[in-house]
Amino acid sequence: MASRSSRRWRALCRSSPAAATAPRRTWSRRQTAGSCRPTTPRRWRGLSTKRCARGAVWRRWAPPRIVWRASASIRGSWSRSSCGRCGPWRRPSVRLAFVADGRSPIARSWIEYFVRAGHRVHLITTRPCAALDGLASLDIVPLWRGAGHNAARRQRHLALLTGLRHWIGPWLALRRGPMLGGILRPLRPDLVHALRVPFEGMLAAASDPEAPLVVSTWGNDLTLHAPSTPFMRWATRSTLRRADALHTDCGRDARLAQAWGLRRTRPTIVLPGNGGVRREVFRPEPSPADPDFGLRPGTVVVVQPRGLRAYVRSDTFFRALPRLVDEMPQMVAVCPAMDGTAEAERWRTRLGLGDRLRLLPVLDPPSMAALFRRAAVSVSPSTHDGTPNTLLEAMACGCLPVAGDLESLREWIRHEENGLLIDPTDADRLAEAVRRAVRDEALRAGAARINARIVAERADYAREMPRAEAFYENVLRSV
Repeated sequence: MASRSSRRWRALCRSSPAAATAPRRTWSRRQTAGSCRPTTPRRWRGLSTKRCARGAVWRRWAPPRIVWRASASIRGSWSRSSCGRCGPWRRPSVRLAFVADGRSPIARSWIEYFVRAGHRVHLITTRPCAALDGLASLDIVPLWRGAGHNAARRQRHLALLTGLRHWIGPWLALRRGPMLGGILRPLRPDLVHALRVPFEGMLAAASDPEAPLVVSTWGNDLTLHAPSTPFMRWATRSTLRRADALHTDCGRDARLAQAWGLRRTRPTIVLPGNGGVRREVFRPEPSPADPDFGLRPGTVVVVQPRGLRAYVRSDTFFRALPRLVDEMPQMVAVCPAMDGTAEAERWRTRLGLGDRLRLLPVLDPPSMAALFRRAAVSVSPSTHDGTPNTLLEAMACGCLPVAGDLESLREWIRHEENGLLIDPTDADRLAEAVRRAVRDEALRAGAARINARIVAERADYAREMPRAEAFYENVLRSV
């Protein structure tokens, strides 16, 4: 007759296929005496598991002399109880599935933290992208054909293309929902996180995952996209009603989400969309490796870092440049992510700006940080926004922000104290604000000190991402 331990092992193999191929767990005499070192610690899916400070994994069939306390949740427990000998438990690795546009630097910055933290991370992307090192798996659920929004930014009618997506996107997300569900079921994630509502959140809600669903809102999800069409209104409400938790990049969206259907009892956290600023990269101190971008010493640099977007009034910025160039001959406007765009080239030719308007390609983070350090003013004339990452990066580098007067931006900027807020549709007001920012050195110096403190307290990646990890813990405990 088989021993009791053999019968337990066969039962485990039937309930968990992963256990059948795993090395069998045994207990030595020393372990029975209370040691915290099992011979082959391993976490099998579907079984209550604890991990103590020495790294031991304790299970329901542990010997009677070993202290065992029941886990609050079978799947992905984050309990902080004690084993009686080693002190507090460690947070075990959990299975996380992210639904995102895998090309987005914002999404990749967020996901990268959890990969490095040792969690088992799966990425389901809506567009083809390069894999992050350490991903457990990478799958694609295509929503759009072709090159996507990068090509759209080279078109003249950005608003028209955005409007077409507002009509088609919710239908595509609903149609692709079963495809995403088929990917998630064998992965059995402990938590699913959709990074922004349109259209990854809509896709995740349509798949109706068994695991808790966290949804992020970025920038203008609830002010520009959500009310745009009847389909978008319905899909946004359905997504937020289905969400088990919400991550927003500004306090305004935490309030608006409840009006769009999020239950008041759902956990909510406000963090920068990409997790925060990498202060080791974006800092005010220059680096010897900083490029000069072909700018002569003494040049006054004004940067517009947002590129061409439907909700950023680049036309206001371009129309303000001729009067600024006439009054400040040493000024040069620099626009990253606009090199080769027909829209920007037309403005440069029409206004006769020549080399006073520099159009640069997309810059990597170190180059972007060098440009912010070189610039006196960063201009963001947006009509819809949350917390732009370029705003926080400019603040971290000591560059004075001039931005649209929006509720979400007033959470970071106090007018005439650490930045200037203007009507994003008024070229005269924009030119006046840039002129003042360039000439008022005391304003720039005072704003740099205030903004450095704000970024350190509220937008430091190394400080904010552990809060995100604790937020996941809270979500798993609350469902």
